This record gives sequence, C-alpha cells and structure tokens, in this order.
Amino acid sequence: MINLTLRQFRYFEALARHGHFGRAANACSISQPALSMQIKELEENLGVPLFERGARQVRLTSFGEEVARRVRPILQSVDELGDLARASGTRLSGRFRLGVIPTIAPYLLPRVIGRLAQSHADLDLHIRETVTPKLLTELHEGRLDTAIVALPVSEPGLTEVALFSEEFVLVRPAKDANLPVPSPEKLREMRLLLLEEGHCFRDQALSYCNMTMASPRELLDGSSLSTLVQMVAAGIGVTLIPEMALPVETRSAEVSVARFAEPRPSRSIGMVWRNASPLAGHLGAIAETVRAAAAQ
Repeated sequence: MINLTLRQFRYFEALARHGHFGRAANACSISQPALSMQIKELEENLGVPLFERGARQVRLTSFGEEVARRVRPILQSVDELGDLARASGTRLSGRFRLGVIPTIAPYLLPRVIGRLAQSHADLDLHIRETVTPKLLTELHEGRLDTAIVALPVSEPGLTEVALFSEEFVLVRPAKDANLPVPSPEKLREMRLLLLEEGHCFRDQALSYCNMTMASPRELLDGSSLSTLVQMVAAGIGVTLIPEMALPVETRSAEVSVARFAEPRPSRSIGMVWRNASPLAGHLGAIAETVRAAAAQ
C-alpha cells in the first residue's frame, strides 16, 4: 500500500505553486532540506518523478501536473473540514486568510486590522496583497477565505458584498493647481501616469478617459500609487488615485489635488468569498467590520 500523507501533499502543492524549493519551504515554514526530503519520499512512494529540477527553477512533469490537479481539491476539502468546525462556534477564530488589492491595502488595512483585533480577538489574520486576478484564483482554490477588491468581479461561485464607494481624484504638479480641471477628453491629450498592466485601477482610469490603448509617449506605467505621485511631483505627468490614498500619498509630495466635474469617476469596493465556504455565515460580520473601518 502506498503511504501518502497530507503533509507531503501540502509540500508538493507549495512547490508546484512556487516552482522553487527555497520559496516553497518559506511558505511552509520549514527548512529547504526538510521539504526536499518529503518531496523525494513522495516521489519514491509513487515511483514516478513529479518535478523536473533545474538550476534556478523546478517544473512539474506531465505526471506531476495530473497529481497537482487531484491534490488541490483534496487539500481544499481538508481545509473546509477545519473551517466547518470553526464555523460551528458563535465567534470566528483561528486562521483567517484575507486578500486585498494593492490600491486598497496600505490605506484601509491598518484600520481593518485594529477593528478586527477588537471584534474578533481570536483570529489569526494572514494578509495576502496582490492583483485581483490572482486573488480570485486563490479564492477558488481555497487558499483565501475572502478578499477585498473592486466590484463587480462577476465570477461564478463567488458571493459579492458591496462595502463602500470612493471617488478618483486628479493629482498634478503643484504649479498647475490653478488650472481648470481637465475633462476626460482633455486627459486623453495629456501624459497620463497609470499603474502597470494587471491592476484593475488602471482599467478603471482608462475607462473614465474612454481610452483602450495609447502610445508609450501618452502613457507611463508605475508599480504603485506612491511611484505615480512622485513622478507627478517631478513634473512627468498627471495621474488619478483613489480618494482613500490621498492622506498617505500626497503628504510628502509637491503636488496639487483636484476633483473632477460630475459625473465623477469612482469605484465600488467590496468583499468576495466562495458561495460554498463553510465560513460564509461569519463573513457577513467581517464585512460589517471592514465597512465600519472604511467609514472612520
């Protein structure tokens, strides 16, 4: 009889996801030799290699890809058993995996964490900050309990709960403070600084300007809102940022801030989770805590 363990499955899934022994070991909070030994033992038990080992990266073999497809639902089912036990209590406790997009995390999380510490003192909060497509994938795979994102996501199998809306504001060099606020049509003629591909906020800004594509002379990409605001301060162009980012991003930058004419660009922020999540009954209360934090 082949002796396979859940621990080996978890190590295998981490290595398949990260493609690197060191990063997988860090994700599992074990040493790299210990992870390597468990993977080797799993391969010996199965009698077939699961990974192709390279100098810098490891890749799944064709057999490893098939194993990965079968292992992930097993681990998700095991995690959901634990969630089911936790959900049976009157108050949510234990590990709680929260995903947040980068244009929200630095500005909202400090308040959310503080309120959760008061309302759910027994939660072991794990934060994952990344772009929306990755968060949704990890939600579907059971690696996150919920995520705070811009709505709508319109994903089958996910519940969406709106939390609040916020406007976008124009950030431009301080010397332009007295100039008229440009219309969407005028913005299209300016050098607009945006987040790089993959950020939903980029798509929302382009949508407001009715722009689908532009030449490199018209658009410049940044990796964060902080980078965009500092580029504006240097006189490189103008940008749009969400209202909640204003206090943090403009406090040390020589820029001016202006609000657009009606109808002003805005976004809806909400929480999403799997319909089948055993924690669904508790996540509404978490959403209320996040809503209250945003209203501070």
